[in-house]
Amino acid sequence: MSAGTRTVRLGLRANLGQFALLVAVNALVGGMVGQERTVLPLLATDVFGVAGTTAILTYLVAFGVTKAGADLLAGAMADRFGRKPVLVAGWLVGLPVPLLLIVAPTWGWVVVANMLLGLNQGLTWSMTVTMKIDLIGPARRGLAMGLNESAGYGAVAVTALATGAIAEQWGLRPGPFLLGLAYVGLGLLGSGLLVRETRGHAVHEAARGSPGRGRPWRGVFAWTTIRDRSLSAACQAGLVNNLNDGLAWGLLPLYYIAAGLSIAEVGVLAAAYPAVWAIAQIGTGALSDRIGRKVLIVTGMLVQGAALGLIAIGSSFGTWLAAAAILGLGTAMVYPTLLASVADNAEPGWRASAIGVYRLWRDLGFAVGGISAGIVADAAGMGAAIWAAAALTAGSGLVVLARMQEVRTRLDLGPDNATTR
Repeated sequence: MSAGTRTVRLGLRANLGQFALLVAVNALVGGMVGQERTVLPLLATDVFGVAGTTAILTYLVAFGVTKAGADLLAGAMADRFGRKPVLVAGWLVGLPVPLLLIVAPTWGWVVVANMLLGLNQGLTWSMTVTMKIDLIGPARRGLAMGLNESAGYGAVAVTALATGAIAEQWGLRPGPFLLGLAYVGLGLLGSGLLVRETRGHAVHEAARGSPGRGRPWRGVFAWTTIRDRSLSAACQAGLVNNLNDGLAWGLLPLYYIAAGLSIAEVGVLAAAYPAVWAIAQIGTGALSDRIGRKVLIVTGMLVQGAALGLIAIGSSFGTWLAAAAILGLGTAMVYPTLLASVADNAEPGWRASAIGVYRLWRDLGFAVGGISAGIVADAAGMGAAIWAAAALTAGSGLVVLARMQEVRTRLDLGPDNATTR
């Protein structure tokens, strides 16, 4: 072990400054998505006159496909070149996004902006996840992921609420997207000047334990996607979870507007779901460190299915607000816990690549959700699309119940985590 490696310590307390900085950076990452959550579906109908639910959701498909590809690329690049260069590159890619949304003369420009946003999210969010896992060590991964995802989706919620209020008062453009300009500037400066490389922490963790056999990238892809029962179960659950998130982002605002709600009310509903998700997953992530991952994932998927069913049968703002909160709670049980489960089942030397593969499948859920929801909604109505998502979500939870194996009890927490957390 080199002298530089001997100085590395794992755990939250030992790395609190960098960990907190990465939490703040991920809040800015989430804010980049939040600038669109309320406004973009309405921009499609009111400004660009896009007809048909499938056509409107093209931006969501573009976002999901590019974000999934960027997740996969980010994991492989992080294991090879380090985490920080990938993080900074993600912010550089995100710079044009708010400007394109402000000046876009046609819907095609919005779709291109969302391709760049997908690249930005895939590179930056993947790195904040990986870097926190590097810093924290194996003992408290659930807590680390809860804090990371809480910051990101908390910013989604706050920004969705803020942009809804701004759009109600001053119009759909440019006001809501000025927040995005501030987020991307702060994110680039903070990541470039203050964030430090964390790959050495993963090397240190591997040296402390049993690093296992190395895996080429193709081997990691096959192992994570199909061959390992727990990792493959996590991948399919992640995809279905983000299918629901895409539904909440792209279809539900149109569903609520069609029911007669105002833009401000839609903004509240768009914010309530990620707000509950953001707050609750701090607790659910930490809870998964104590009771295991599987029970929370299975329960969370079933709760999400029930919430979507409530949205489908509801007809008032109050019912939909309650359903949004339940949907957020179910997502909070699942989101950080799936990430922690993937980290549990991957060895430090190829962990970033495994997280990238998982995030590839998870974020393809945006594209799958956009396409399937649009097709079903155009053919049978938006209510039918919501019911279909509810059934699929419950089924996904049963797949996890059948396939996932709990590994928390087999982890070697080691002396570093016992003394520094």
